[in-house]
Amino acid sequence: MGDVTIRDLRNRGADVIARVLHGDSLTVTRDGAPVATLGPVPRAALSAQELIRRRRTLPRVDAAALRADLDDVLDPSL
Repeated sequence: MGDVTIRDLRNRGADVIARVLHGDSLTVTRDGAPVATLGPVPRAALSAQELIRRRRTLPRVDAAALRADLDDVLDPSL
């Protein structure tokens, strides 16, 4: 968790919110003392129907090509 001063929040609000959007939680300080916490809002859970719809639109995976790609990167003796 990082700190941000009230002045930085006022002057660079877009940058501070961008950090929060990327998952950072920040403590807002005033004269060095913490006064508030900024953090990302939890995402809403997806319905089962939405998950199924998304699954149907995923591209097919060629298992043999995936295995060959992994073998090229990893030591096959593992």
